[in-house]
Amino acid sequence: MSVIFDLIDEWIRNLFTESITSNYTRMFAGVNEEVGNIAGQVGASPFDYNSEIYNMIRTISETVIIPIAGIILTFVLCYELIHMILERNNMAEFDISNIYKWIMKTFIATFILTNTFDIVMAVFDVAQNVINSSAGIISGSLDTDVALDGLAVYLDTLSAGELFGLWLESNILGLAMRAISLCIFIIIHGRMIEIYLTISVAPIPFSTMVNREWGSIGNNYLKSLFALGFQGFLIMVCVAIYAVLMRTSMTGDIQTSLWSAVGMTLLLCLTLFKSGSLSKSLFNAN
Repeated sequence: MSVIFDLIDEWIRNLFTESITSNYTRMFAGVNEEVGNIAGQVGASPFDYNSEIYNMIRTISETVIIPIAGIILTFVLCYELIHMILERNNMAEFDISNIYKWIMKTFIATFILTNTFDIVMAVFDVAQNVINSSAGIISGSLDTDVALDGLAVYLDTLSAGELFGLWLESNILGLAMRAISLCIFIIIHGRMIEIYLTISVAPIPFSTMVNREWGSIGNNYLKSLFALGFQGFLIMVCVAIYAVLMRTSMTGDIQTSLWSAVGMTLLLCLTLFKSGSLSKSLFNAN
């Protein structure tokens, strides 16, 4: 009878061992895939990310938004001219050079409005160059082979009851890691959707930039563009830190290391959530 019980115990242990190993193998697969793709996703310009969406946004902006921006620009320039005339005691002390200044402002404002998308893309080209330059230091994947080697040795020391508890634990951790992987996917791709929404109305804030009173709208919009662009750089820094923490957490007791790895991945997710607001605060964009 003892032989039969030993065989049953061995079968149960093998069953749980294979299931636990499989759970831990899949656990980091989704996260590693998302982390590994981050450099390519955040380093892409709006055109490179999806040219079809970019062309659609540009067409909508040029056909719908630019006419509205032209009306706003006309109002801003008329307001500027009236204010300039009234400012000098109803032209009693008027300087003819102010007319030339106004004409120059009109030329600059028209140039900015007609080249809005070139200016917007220049901002993201600068940010993309910074991101791609930093991509070489990023290595965010977990060395699962080393982890699984240690896991196999650890599982051999456990009883059937302990393996059952660890199996339940691995399923819970697996669900958590899949949820974190989904959050990372949403953050990375949500940033690009925010970029498309922002650049779709670019002509309107750009039409206000030459006026001292209204210009704060355009200046703040330009800061927001830089904040969105350099958010990608902050995301790359987060991934670099994550990679280092993951390598250091996968040492020592295997079970503790795996919990630490889950905690580090959750920390990465929370940090990515904060990257947008941090970037805006650094560029003083409201």
